[in-house]
Amino acid sequence: MSTPVDKLPQRSISSYNKNTGRYVLRCVGMNSDMGDEVMDRQKVFDYIKKKYKVQPEYPWRTSPDSAVFRHADNNKWFALVMDVQGNKVGLHSADFVAVINLKIDDVIFRDIVIREAGIMPAYHMNKMHWISVLLDGTVPENRVFDLIDMSFLATASAKKKEKIRPPKEWIIPANPKYYDIIHAFDDTDLIDWKQGAGIKKGDTVYLYVAAPVSAVMYKCKVLETDIPYNHADKYLTIKALMKIKLQKRYAPDRFTFDVLKAEYGIYAVRGPRGIPNSLSAALKKDKGLHNSEHEDL
Repeated sequence: MSTPVDKLPQRSISSYNKNTGRYVLRCVGMNSDMGDEVMDRQKVFDYIKKKYKVQPEYPWRTSPDSAVFRHADNNKWFALVMDVQGNKVGLHSADFVAVINLKIDDVIFRDIVIREAGIMPAYHMNKMHWISVLLDGTVPENRVFDLIDMSFLATASAKKKEKIRPPKEWIIPANPKYYDIIHAFDDTDLIDWKQGAGIKKGDTVYLYVAAPVSAVMYKCKVLETDIPYNHADKYLTIKALMKIKLQKRYAPDRFTFDVLKAEYGIYAVRGPRGIPNSLSAALKKDKGLHNSEHEDL
């Protein structure tokens, strides 16, 4: 059960305003006409409740106001809100401050983030993968929310990560021996294609046409997935289809296998695979073929 807000401890660094439901933090050493910085734990709670449908838990009798947020499916924490003494998170004062602990999977990104004002290696948790973020106005509200989102994803189950991940770009193979992919978009910009593992609605797929073309020829958007389909022979097994829409054509001599290997480190396209950022940028920058150029192929 959560502690009523008017029972929260009064810290020397702050005063509690019962009318607004907020702590008001006095900025020591700043000109008084700059105003008060406002810390509102409830904004964090409301954001998590609205976006992730998760309520705070209060698991410690010795720290009744420390709130934990966890995933329902794997029980892992993704956020911990608590009051700690400032000198325990790198501040000069021993007065209590509110922080939220969040997980950052990428160690390099974590090293960059902790250089930002108000963000430091986590108090009382693994400092290589967790950070503490001040909730005193030092860190902008939207930045706090972005870091909460990152932590939620970093601690999610594999199934949930796949469901909530942002759209992804893939290269997928297309063998002209089994399907006339070269002319597949002659009369339509919408076709059904074998669904690859991990691909979902909203993703982008680049169709790599195998020999004798051996080049990326099409950029398509995935409009629908998990279309029931069963096919099996000695060459091909299909369990589901996806509906893809043509967005761009490429000249067959532009993104050839030799170019993919020499410039982008892609040595094989045997199944759906992600693409490096450098190739993604090049594919987006390329103007592609106009209709008249395509008709000449």
